[in-house]
Amino acid sequence: MATHLNPEKEKGDAALNKGDVALNDVTLNDVIFETRNLNINAVRGDGSELPIIKSVSFKVRRGEVVALIGESGSGKTTISLSALGYCKPGLKFAGGEALLLGQDVSRMATDDLRPIRGEKVAYLAQSAAATFNPSLRLNEQVTEAPVLHGSKTQAEANAKALELYKALELPSPETIGTRFPHQVSGGQLQRLMAAMALCGDPDLLVLDEPTTALDVTTQIEVLKAFKSVIKEEGAAAIYVTHDLAVVAQIADHIVVLYNGEVKEAGPVDVIINDPQHPYTKKLMNAIKPLPESGQGDDDTSDHLRDDAALKAISVSAGYGVGKDGKPAITVLRDVNVSIERGKTVGIIGESGCGKSTLARVFAGLLPPFEGELKLDGNPLAASLSDRSRDELRKVQFVYQMADTALNPKQRIKHILGRPAQFYGNANGLSVKDQVNKLLEMVELPVQFADRYPHELSGGQKQRVNLARALAANPEVVLCDEVTSALDTIVGANVIELLKRLRRETGVSFVFISHDLSTVASFADEIVVLYAGRVAEQGPVDKVLSPPYHPYTRLLISSVPEPRIGWLEEAVATDEAASGIAGNVELTSVGCPFVSRCPMAIDGVCDTQAPPRRTADQKHLIECHREINELV
Repeated sequence: MATHLNPEKEKGDAALNKGDVALNDVTLNDVIFETRNLNINAVRGDGSELPIIKSVSFKVRRGEVVALIGESGSGKTTISLSALGYCKPGLKFAGGEALLLGQDVSRMATDDLRPIRGEKVAYLAQSAAATFNPSLRLNEQVTEAPVLHGSKTQAEANAKALELYKALELPSPETIGTRFPHQVSGGQLQRLMAAMALCGDPDLLVLDEPTTALDVTTQIEVLKAFKSVIKEEGAAAIYVTHDLAVVAQIADHIVVLYNGEVKEAGPVDVIINDPQHPYTKKLMNAIKPLPESGQGDDDTSDHLRDDAALKAISVSAGYGVGKDGKPAITVLRDVNVSIERGKTVGIIGESGCGKSTLARVFAGLLPPFEGELKLDGNPLAASLSDRSRDELRKVQFVYQMADTALNPKQRIKHILGRPAQFYGNANGLSVKDQVNKLLEMVELPVQFADRYPHELSGGQKQRVNLARALAANPEVVLCDEVTSALDTIVGANVIELLKRLRRETGVSFVFISHDLSTVASFADEIVVLYAGRVAEQGPVDKVLSPPYHPYTRLLISSVPEPRIGWLEEAVATDEAASGIAGNVELTSVGCPFVSRCPMAIDGVCDTQAPPRRTADQKHLIECHREINELV
């Protein structure tokens, strides 16, 4: 892979091109996309320019997946969008070339690019839910581009779509196109987005973090489908990600980016197994360890009290109103969770398992129809509207997406000052002092108080999101997937911040996530939810050591390892064969995991609710199998 670097760069730059020679020997016809000394600048308000992308060069050949990796702000997405001849608002192509099939798309007019986009090059965004129109049927959207461009008739596009549905291993391929987006799961929608991109037979796919927000089992499913279809279709792909474990499964070559510059590039096995540049080594060191016992924080009981900070007792909750007055759809069933003062309880499970619903119950946003909540040993009103100001203060919520949680029209000092004033009765100078204290607490400069959210990076916005919750001086903070959209290094920094706050203030955290590795490094206790029921719960070291509930075993075995060949090994396991392709289905009869369980007992698991077994101390497993069978 040809790269052009300044020879005076820091130590490690000279060793970046193992494997480059082989790439440079290909003929021009093999090269689908190539950047040659590509430069992209940001245009300031006064007309001056700031270099953003600096002399980046690499090639993508047919049948290849080239991964662009680096932290947020490294230029990954900006470079990948150059393949469509596109620059984000405020940016401009400032030099070099972006060659798609030999044509420099960086110099082409929009009218000339229109027939190329979607036909020669297709873009897959991170969020499939935001990509699809909720009011149109899936097949209409999947086939739209080739029909609109005139490259296929509707009948030809339908035939191609059906072929892709089968190749992507979508359920009921003959009829899935008649559904609406909300009628399929997140993983299925992500694969349908791939079908939409591939329907026009593009030469190049640009995949921008397509699995970042997916749970681990769905991620395996999507990666396997993407990998096989890209090879079968003979397309090439640029894969934008910050996750090196994912890169090891799907990429052929890696380009490591930092601050708009290539730091290292080469075949995936060289970069993964023998990184040379200090920054690449830093990325490798930031890979989350596989979830296993013994990697959590040092346990401390400094902040413990006689009563738990927050407790759910036999809680059941759902949505809608049924004929009997109970919810039309019951999501949570008989959930018992206790959050001790100064401790962290991790709630894990796939999408649809009820994690966020449990957080909404704790916050008072969704009153349970059965069971009770207790705060510091006292009954806690089920509904937000019935809670006192002090009860509201003690339980705070940090939402997943800081971009949508923060008001874009308010400065940071107003975003943080309002809860400080509401809960602390602070005013005037004291509000300013509290805002500065909160910014220092989340390790942000006090000068950020005068900024707007759009002037901050993703990690900085998430820290402001957290600071707003801390402004109330809470006892329990509910964190709903707060690191899922952050890159590995920024996410790790946020987790370290939460650990420090827990030690210093005694605040308790409910950490909701599908990322078992992050939960394992941060939580004191893990609650494994499946279809609204507690499949397993207990101290981290107990839950991550045998005996496991079969669902816990599936989750652990689905966490990607940063080594080539792991994906193929993972999909060949018994857990994968029975469980990965399944969907979470809410049921009131039997064990909800029965259709995906390799250990299911016919006539028992599908008809009877599983008993609650005690494995060791506080370690509980709900399963029809005896504990010794689960080891």
